[in-house]
Order: sequence, then structure tokens, then C-alpha cells
Amino acid sequence: MTSATTPVPIMGDGLPPVLREMLGPDIEILEWDESPQSPSLARAVGVLTFGHPRVDGPLMDRMPNLKVISNHGVGVDHIDVAAARERKIPVGNTPGCLDASTADMTMALLLATARNVVVGDQFARSAEFTHYDPAQLIGYEVSGSTLGIVGLGRIGRQVARRARAFDMRVLYHNRNRDTEAERDLGVEYAAFDDLLKQSDFVALNCPLTPETTNLIGTRELGLMKPTGILLNMARGAVVDHDALFAALNSRRIAGAGLDVTNPEPLPRNHPLLSLTNIVITPHLGSASNRTRHRMMQMTVENLQAGLKSSPLPWAV
Repeated sequence: MTSATTPVPIMGDGLPPVLREMLGPDIEILEWDESPQSPSLARAVGVLTFGHPRVDGPLMDRMPNLKVISNHGVGVDHIDVAAARERKIPVGNTPGCLDASTADMTMALLLATARNVVVGDQFARSAEFTHYDPAQLIGYEVSGSTLGIVGLGRIGRQVARRARAFDMRVLYHNRNRDTEAERDLGVEYAAFDDLLKQSDFVALNCPLTPETTNLIGTRELGLMKPTGILLNMARGAVVDHDALFAALNSRRIAGAGLDVTNPEPLPRNHPLLSLTNIVITPHLGSASNRTRHRMMQMTVENLQAGLKSSPLPWAV
């Protein structure tokens, strides 16, 4: 790092005050500006992505001094990692630290959709709630149900642990079978279509790749039980939103819980927002106090290492 009298310029996307403080006086934060004539692009030595701005090859080419891209989060689908690799620009992210909080949020969405938590809260606050009626808002039992996890990685494993505490049967689907997880977690491998057919809840915990884009569409939703509930904690583009609206609107499936959408946020007139059998949260998977603080620490450490031309602690 250089001295405090010559701070290193980095481009930062919407950095909160606490993260700016963690960067310290040796860093000059340039506000995000992607215009070709931006003086920030020519000066920037590092990039810190906080709110998923698109960082592609042409943008990197307009930053001749760029040494590192540090992403606040695990998912890097908004960064062209291959283009960065071609230009020998290391990319860092924050794996591991958000597994537990994202798994917690998966279970929160599962419970909220199954037991009508959001609709129930709205009803309890409304003028229509004048007496208790045991026939109202009957949800779906979670204990003893079957959960299918698509993507049994770090987060998926944590979801499986929580589901077992609810006495759920847990199926999983990966590209490769994980016999260690089967032994340690008591999960069962299932072919993708079989998982969709057998599961009461389908949790998407996979990364966004060309193979998983629109992984869940009309065909896949048609394989789910009419009482099935879809949960997406992956990326919005893993689910075909038009197909999901049709399935929910026709009650082809019972419900859905989304922490991510495509685009994000949805346009305010999007038809999914009109439905009552869906719970949508604003990308809260890692939004817990301890997790977000650790993510910021890891983001700063990756950035500092890259500015020194040292190996990144958490390189993609």
C-alpha cells in the first residue's frame, strides 16, 4: 500500500459508511461511473463491487491501471471472470462466511410460504380480522415433509442440516453424487426429475451458470406436486418468471418463496407481485449482522492483497 498522502484510487459501487471506514485513509473511493469519458476509469487501480454492477471486458479495458476486482458476496455472475483472467486481473469473493445465514433464510422462506406467515400477518392487521376462525389460512405441514435441494454445496449442506432438525426427508441433486454428504447428513440422491416429483418443497441453492439459467421452467414446474412449494435462494435467472407466474396463478403449484428475482428488483407492475401465494424478499440471504460484517472484512482483505500484487485470500 502507498502512504496516506497518496491514497490508492478504487471504484466503489454504493459503499456504506462502515465499509468506507474499514478501507481506511490509504484508499480514495471513486464513485461508480461507467461512461467512456469518465476520469475515474482511467485512474482506478481497484474495483470493489458492492451492489452487483456489471464488470465486463470492455469496462476493464477502460481501466488501464486495474489490478484487482473485489466482490462483496459469493456470486460473481455480474463479473466476467474469464475476461478478467485473460487480462491477468484477479477476482476475489467472500465464500463460506454466508453459508449459515443464507441457509437460515432458506428455512425462513420455507416456513413463511408453508404456514402463510406473510398473508397471515396482513390479515391479522386488517379490519377483516374480527374473530378467530380455525378454518382460515390452512398451511402445509413442514415436519415430516420432503425437501429437495438442488445444489448441495456449502449452503445446500447447511440447509440439509436444518431440515433434518425438522424431521424432513431430504433429497438432493448435484451434477455429481456426494456420498460423503449422504453418510454425514442422511440425505438421498435423486435424479432431477424425480426430485421435483417427490418433493413437497424444492430449494434452489445452486450457482447461476449457463446450465442453470432458466433451470426451472414450465416443464419442471409441471413435474412438481400441486401442493409443492418452490424456494429460490440462488439467482433470479435460475427460474423462468413467466412460467412461475403461470404455475402460481393457475395453482399448478401451491406457492413460492423468492429471495432473488430477474431483474432485481422486479418492475413494480410485474404480475408476480399481484399474487398472494408467493413470498418475495429483497435479497436478504446474507443480510445478518455478523455475516455482513465478515463479508466486508473479506472484501477489504481481497482488495488490499490485490493492490499489493499479492495472492488474494479468497480468489475466484
